[in-house]
Amino acid sequence: MSSSPTNEKSMDAEAYREEKVETQVETTLENVDEQYNITPQEKKRIIRHVDRRLVLTVGVMYCVSLMDRTNLGAASIAGMKADLNLVGNNHYSIISLVFFVTYIVFQPPSTILVRKIGPRIHLSLITFLWGGVMIAMGFSGNWQVMAGMRVLLGVLEAGFFPSCVYLLSTWYTRYELGVRNSIFYMVGCVASAFAGIMAYGIMQMAGIAGLNGWQWIFIIEGLLTILIAVAGYWLLVDFPDSKRATWAFLGEHDRQWICARVQADRGDVKTPPFQLKNYLKAGLDIKIWAYAMIFFNTTTVTYALAYFLPLILTGNMGFSVGAAQCLVAPPYALAGIVMYGTSKFGDKYKVRGPIILFNTMLVIIGLPIMGFHSNAAVRYFGVFLTTAGANSNVPAAMSYQANNIRGQWKRAFCSATFVAFGGIGGIAGSLVFRDQDFPGYKPGLYACIATTLLTLIIVGALTFHFWRLNRAADRGEIELETDEDGYQPGFRYTY
Repeated sequence: MSSSPTNEKSMDAEAYREEKVETQVETTLENVDEQYNITPQEKKRIIRHVDRRLVLTVGVMYCVSLMDRTNLGAASIAGMKADLNLVGNNHYSIISLVFFVTYIVFQPPSTILVRKIGPRIHLSLITFLWGGVMIAMGFSGNWQVMAGMRVLLGVLEAGFFPSCVYLLSTWYTRYELGVRNSIFYMVGCVASAFAGIMAYGIMQMAGIAGLNGWQWIFIIEGLLTILIAVAGYWLLVDFPDSKRATWAFLGEHDRQWICARVQADRGDVKTPPFQLKNYLKAGLDIKIWAYAMIFFNTTTVTYALAYFLPLILTGNMGFSVGAAQCLVAPPYALAGIVMYGTSKFGDKYKVRGPIILFNTMLVIIGLPIMGFHSNAAVRYFGVFLTTAGANSNVPAAMSYQANNIRGQWKRAFCSATFVAFGGIGGIAGSLVFRDQDFPGYKPGLYACIATTLLTLIIVGALTFHFWRLNRAADRGEIELETDEDGYQPGFRYTY
């Protein structure tokens, strides 16, 4: 049956409206460049300058953050399990998971605090303090003291990741953010992966000053964290709209151009006065919890790998301790390549959901190979797929939520809940591979497969929901993402 002329006309009008909306945003950004007399060459220069000062700095700081919270696996096979009597009980899992209790609880206030005192002071100070906690962990005499240190570490690290996610989202337009999120996470993820090799080298210090190798791992990495915290104080930048007298790295004209283009892209560059009621009101938006659940599913797998991969390589696959410490790194190197490539694709073609689905499929294929194949070398290949897909979904999910949220305080609330659910995923990841399931860890593998399948369902549902809302907005029936700053004409959700 052929379509009626009325239907064809309606479809043409709908397509025109979609094209007009997209052109409207692009034209607005071009007008901002013209208004501020910014040439394409100057645009590239300014953005590269921001990338170097912002993305690389928080990436290196995130490297030590990720390394410091996940070095238990390296320490455990370097003698910690024996010295602290962690064999044959669940004390290791308790030490792993107590970190996330305070890590989750202290995240919402941290995203408010970073706006009040600025990211330079906030991020560098908490990094310096948790470096001191890391050094103290090297002198823990029993598992209870180690657990207490991990609780304190959670308090201090709670504000770091959500503040970085929030800070990055304020400097870039929606379709520049994917690559920046991936570089930020990639620097931290890939560099911290080589911490296994570094840990193996530090282990050789066993016996110096009467300390075991695992103690030196905590002490040396704690000292490194303190040094990076000091450097971060000098290198970190503030929010682009901040009026604080900080170490300026952009001229006033360039900073105003940055703010104007973000305003043109999503209309929320200005920060209204903080009101607790409005801040918590964001929790009524079900999309925020959907993003958070995606991140929970993702981090369940990434933390399980971070905490237990050295143990799986030694116990399940039969590699030596030295080989296991070194074999952790190559899968994370592949993860860096995948996350950068997929984020480039997502920014270029202005998509987010398909990137998450692709990465999720890598995990679904990799987990059964990693867990059930009879050959250890083939199982190690499964580790590559699982590690690449799961870790690549971290920046992909960050960009997904950042693209589809408007309003500064709503963005701050979303960043806090998003990362908090990642912390809950950390608790799950700490528990899925239990001692009693050694060496096969079958229940843990089933749990990781289940959370990964749930991600497919959530992203599919959100994609359909966004498609319906965008169509309704194109017809003028609704306004999208209205906040305290009002409605941003032309704003559409990113599938």
